[in-house]
Amino acid sequence: MIIPRQFFDIPAITAAAHKAGAYAGFDLAHVAGNIPVELHNWEVDFAVWCSYKYLNGGPGAVGGAFVHEKHASDRNFLRLGGWWGNEESARFKMEKGFVPKKEAEGWQQSTAQVFNMVSLKASLELFEAAGIGALRSKSEGMTNYLEFLLQQLKGINFQIITPKNCNERGAQLSLLFLDKGKEIHQRMTDAGIIVDWREPGVIRVSPAPLYNSYQDVFHFYEIIANIASNA
Repeated sequence: MIIPRQFFDIPAITAAAHKAGAYAGFDLAHVAGNIPVELHNWEVDFAVWCSYKYLNGGPGAVGGAFVHEKHASDRNFLRLGGWWGNEESARFKMEKGFVPKKEAEGWQQSTAQVFNMVSLKASLELFEAAGIGALRSKSEGMTNYLEFLLQQLKGINFQIITPKNCNERGAQLSLLFLDKGKEIHQRMTDAGIIVDWREPGVIRVSPAPLYNSYQDVFHFYEIIANIASNA
């Protein structure tokens, strides 16, 4: 089954979960560094994400977690106890039992890798300087432009399966090729375009606003148009 990436209405889902007496937690792996969120204001209970992707931390980079302060300050709240989440004043006493730090730090599992954290810190400083709102605005423009260009293609059998509404998607468009998908992916790779492949025929394309330009988007279109004309 093909499941394209979609950004759902987090506040509405959270409200529905709380109305049913449940917690609301979210996997934000493709959201961090991609779409602005207000987890605290939306009353989200918890969320997790990776930092290797849009946050540019690289392979093996630390994962992130959000825990709402109404839970984070409750040391009796059930959790997985990890060495790095233990109260620092008692950590090296080696006493039996787990005493979590107050706040979200009490959910930390282990020591982070120094070199990965350094690259992530540099990236986050750039995000802070650019502003996630400005990046999101540019991202919407580039992704909409990419969608428009792809709709001009002839002689290539594919469809865009990512939601058309830009409020329901991030930077990524998932293209489902109904034939020759693997061949087209290889030809993109040979042309220096970094995209990824998902069976049975999906190529995922993401113009990242922090370092991609509208010219890059058009150059991608030129390459895939050339592939289409020689298919």
